[in-house]
Amino acid sequence: MPDSSLTKRALAKTMKKLMAQYPFAKISVGEICEACGMSRKSFYYHFRDKYDLVNWIFDTEFIEVIQKGGYKNGFGILGGMCRYFYEEQGFYRAALAVEGQNSFRDHFTEVITPVMYSIAQELFSNREDEEFFSVFFSDAVLASIIRWLTKGTPMPAEEYVARLKNLAQGLSRLDPKSREEN
Repeated sequence: MPDSSLTKRALAKTMKKLMAQYPFAKISVGEICEACGMSRKSFYYHFRDKYDLVNWIFDTEFIEVIQKGGYKNGFGILGGMCRYFYEEQGFYRAALAVEGQNSFRDHFTEVITPVMYSIAQELFSNREDEEFFSVFFSDAVLASIIRWLTKGTPMPAEEYVARLKNLAQGLSRLDPKSREEN
């Protein structure tokens, strides 16, 4: 493994440990470096800031999960992601609690929206209002995932994804003309 990857993974491991103990806002780059035994210069060589580090953790670990899973469709990717989040829920609860510029919440939304959108297009293709359903579904699932992870004790990932899939498939079968208001 190249030296750069070792350094990044060491910083990531340290960040995860610190986020398990302290709120994100209370963790400084200096504390990350001190706990990891590295210089600030080394940190900034690899990451712009602590937000960038958290986003890198998601990007590398999530891609690893997806590559190992060999998923064939959007719901497979969604299931793999939810299982990963469930296993790492302490870290992602803390990461998703941070809002604002450069936050993980914004990064997550940006990365995962195309996956949600592709699921929606599969479900709602050949509908007059396909674009509306796709955008609505994407936004709703993203909000639901954030709520699932951050509020209370999340139900197991398999149950959560099964409920999402059941709901989405039910919506896709609705005939819009049979539900029109008078």
